[in-house]
Amino acid sequence: MIAVIDYGVGNLFSLRSSLKSLGLEAVVTADPAVIQAADRVILPGVGAFGDAMEKLTAAGLVPVVKAEAARKPLLGICLGMQLLFDKSYEYGEHPGLGLVPGTVCPLEPDLADPALKVPQIGWNALHILRDDPLFRYVKEGEYVYYVHSYYAKDCAASTLAVSDYSIPVTGVVRSGLVYGTQFHPEKSGDTGLRLLKAFAGL
Repeated sequence: MIAVIDYGVGNLFSLRSSLKSLGLEAVVTADPAVIQAADRVILPGVGAFGDAMEKLTAAGLVPVVKAEAARKPLLGICLGMQLLFDKSYEYGEHPGLGLVPGTVCPLEPDLADPALKVPQIGWNALHILRDDPLFRYVKEGEYVYYVHSYYAKDCAASTLAVSDYSIPVTGVVRSGLVYGTQFHPEKSGDTGLRLLKAFAGL
């Protein structure tokens, strides 16, 4: 069973629908006991980093997420991936979960091509830097769907894949059992479904 953590900032319907279409048992929950009983955990998220961390903390889920990440596969998606890092500089400086070394920074100042729009919205090719079981059903260069204005930096040792947006944008990270995708697998068509299928098989 996959526990999809509900803390008020996730697009949970499309994610749950994607998991169900794969024949996977998924429960949307904020109950620590359900999360602890799950085989795998997904931390979704949309919106602002600081607000999301406040909601996760207020729900009492920060220690739960940290504990479960040490013993079972966990996948952070979009903002959920960003929360895995040490800190973010979105509207100030905010501490993250500290599960993946690195920082989350604004995309716009780092772009080599200032004509590119921020937020980055749309399809982009995924370039795999390190082979991993998460890519069991995904090939180099397949397209995935991004919606973001901030991205992870200083995390080369944990980066599994990037996408080019005039700079290499961190697309997939891993640290131990903890994975993160900056793009939305649940909005990335068949490619995203295959990635979720691989996560469910870890």
